[in-house]
Order: sequence, then structure tokens, then C-alpha cells
Amino acid sequence: MAITRWDPFRDVLALQNRMNSLFQEYNRGQGEGDALTTAAFVPPVDIYEDEHKIVLKLEAPGMKESDLDIQMENNVLTVRGERKFEKEEKEENFHRIERRYGSFYRSFTVPNTVNPESVKANYEAGVLKLELEKRPEAKPKQIKVQVGKGAIEGGRAA
Repeated sequence: MAITRWDPFRDVLALQNRMNSLFQEYNRGQGEGDALTTAAFVPPVDIYEDEHKIVLKLEAPGMKESDLDIQMENNVLTVRGERKFEKEEKEENFHRIERRYGSFYRSFTVPNTVNPESVKANYEAGVLKLELEKRPEAKPKQIKVQVGKGAIEGGRAA
């Protein structure tokens, strides 16, 4: 009798493989004309914060500014876009297509400390930069400590 080593992640990996095959079958059923656009295109994003604003930097190279749609509603910031595969008239012999094409949708829950009227968007060098300013009451305030007026003379309070 052989001893089988217990792997706590075996069931999780099996579930992941089943889900992957399910999504692959779904994508195959979308039609052969969409073969280039069915791959998931999810642009990566960096999010950081300081005392004045929250900044999101989303990578979307090869897109036009008009291909991006940014909306803020009910404390949810939504970025939609589409990177289109440009088919040329002449016959191309592709050896490999690794870049992702198609539509994407990213949404982010924004805290109440952000002023929804002050969202700024800038698209430069393939990076979409969104700045969300915080409300004035949410910004940290420096409180100055006042020294008491009572002077101490000879070790006793005056």
C-alpha cells in the first residue's frame, strides 16, 4: 500500500482548473470572429493616497482618449474602455499575438472622504491618471498646543 501525502490545496486547485475550463468553453462559444478579442483585457492599476488626494494610475497603452469612459456615481468610480484590434487591408502573417484587445471594465469603491466634484483625469504615455481630492474636513489638521499663562515663580504657581 502506497502512502499518499496530504495536500491541503489540492481541492482548491481542482476547483480552479474546473472554473478555468468553464470560462474557456464559454469564450469558445462566442464565435470564431471574436477569437482575438475574447481574451480578458484588464489593465493593471496602482492606487496610492496622501493627506490631500487619492491617485489611481491605470495602464492602457495603445488606446485613444476617446476610447475611455470615466464615471463617478454613488461613491463608485468606474473606468470603461476598449482597445481595438486594427485589421489592415493587406494580408498579414502574424506569428504571435500577445497583446490583449477588447473591452474592459474596472470599478472602485471610493470612501466618503473624497469630493466627487473634484475628480481630475489625465491620459499621457498610455497611463490614465485619476486624482480624487479629499474633502477639506477629511484632511488632517495641525493643532498647536498653547502654553499655559500661569507663570511659576520660585517653584510655586503665581
